[in-house]
Amino acid sequence: MLDFLQFDAFLTRILELPPVVLWVFFCFSNFLENVFPPWPGDTVTVFSGFLSSSPGSPLSFLSIVIATYLGNLLGALVMYFFGERFLLFLKRSQFPFLSAIYQEENLHKTLDWFRRYEFVVVLLSRFSAGIRFFVSIVAGMSKMNIIKFVVLYTLAISLWCGILLFGGSLLGSNWNQIVVMLSYYNQTIGIVLICVFLYFIYQIRKKRNTKLT
Repeated sequence: MLDFLQFDAFLTRILELPPVVLWVFFCFSNFLENVFPPWPGDTVTVFSGFLSSSPGSPLSFLSIVIATYLGNLLGALVMYFFGERFLLFLKRSQFPFLSAIYQEENLHKTLDWFRRYEFVVVLLSRFSAGIRFFVSIVAGMSKMNIIKFVVLYTLAISLWCGILLFGGSLLGSNWNQIVVMLSYYNQTIGIVLICVFLYFIYQIRKKRNTKLT
């Protein structure tokens, strides 16, 4: 009962904020999760869906959708253009760690693989914070057509964020149930990504040892 009263008081304060402040916050949240994966952007997105359906909400569901879309797209584009410049940095880098992982041959193989499957990779990238962060960078590094990237990422935003927004809106005050499911989902994806990364490092070292022998 106490938790409910505390949340109710919190929600009342949120609803009293100026609409433009809320809109900018939700937009920035979606932007931030694209450039800083640890930010709990998906949780905020679910909450924004819930907030738009709350009685007396200063923001409509449409305004939340626009904030979500613009924030995500701007964040993805920032990382896309960062990827273009990051490629030049890698080529000129003298750091041992970077030169060990991002060797010229391995880098070209990664970019060639991305170019072959860019449609599927970008489309599915929005379903994981870690993946979407790196995919936007690699898209820039591979010089993927910017219009194609925007179109595919727009579809990805519509799929994933649509689920989160509608879920938060439909579940109402029980929106935190989605957050719990997201936590398990992200943990699973995180473990998979770590395993893939470790396998990638293992293959690089294996090839290097083979060449030395």
